Amino acid sequence: MAAITASMVGELRAKTDAPMMECKKALTEADGDMARAEEILRVKLGNKAGKAASRVTAEGVIAIASNGSTGAIVEVNCETDFVSKNESFLAFTKACADLVASSNPADVAALSALPLAQDGFGPTVEDVRKGLIGKIGENMSIRRFKRFAGNAKLATYLHGTGIGVVVEFDGSDVAAKDVAMQIAASTKGTRVLAIDVKGVPADLIENERKIAAEKAAESGKPAEIVTKMVEGAVQKYLKEVSLLNQVFVKAADGKQTVEQMLKAASTAVTGFTLYVVGEGIEKKVDDFAAEVAAQVAAAKGQ
Repeated sequence: MAAITASMVGELRAKTDAPMMECKKALTEADGDMARAEEILRVKLGNKAGKAASRVTAEGVIAIASNGSTGAIVEVNCETDFVSKNESFLAFTKACADLVASSNPADVAALSALPLAQDGFGPTVEDVRKGLIGKIGENMSIRRFKRFAGNAKLATYLHGTGIGVVVEFDGSDVAAKDVAMQIAASTKGTRVLAIDVKGVPADLIENERKIAAEKAAESGKPAEIVTKMVEGAVQKYLKEVSLLNQVFVKAADGKQTVEQMLKAASTAVTGFTLYVVGEGIEKKVDDFAAEVAAQVAAAKGQ
């Protein structure tokens, strides 16, 4: 029986990025044969993907592919912010965006079945995903995507890897890029929900009206004044969440609206898509100390 040293484990981990304990187990099973241990890890990676599948993936990356009027925006999630910076994970997300743009899959299942080879894994997107789960040691999932193809030009903007915007437009590339940046910036305050007032969902307007009515009723003012207060609050809300009514972030006078800026640039925005990593996903709050203790206990038991 060959002695498994720390340097051997470290070497195998450097080659595969697999968790330390998995590397040690593989080397033990392979009786110290590095090549055989690497093969064993590759075989086991699919099983690890199944074990990781129940873990929450609320971090991740937005990737965008764009070529003329054809493009795609994709969100792929992982468990921690650390993995969202992993080169293999980033390459996988970008590959997914490219495939959506070029192959037009109907849904995530169809995307997962498309051919892809990366990091020694394949031959499909799903095989690569499972392989990377084993290699990196975290669950990951393709959450959503949208494809763009038509007569409209596309302007894109990524704020880091956590916020992505695609704007469909006709006219100035510069003006459209500014709009994409404006939409991304809105995530730090009142988020843009629609191009204009007519596009704001009715249920959101009704909810805002209800809140405004409750606040106005507390003022103790006459009914006719309360009605005007409610209507004023609703109109203010609609201006804040509709793109064309927002003040342009680069306005020299601090007053020019996006609509006025676009008109001056002879540009029309026909649609936009905004993705923010993890939005709507309930993040699991872990007791870090308890997690470390559990890992130490598990290691001692092996």
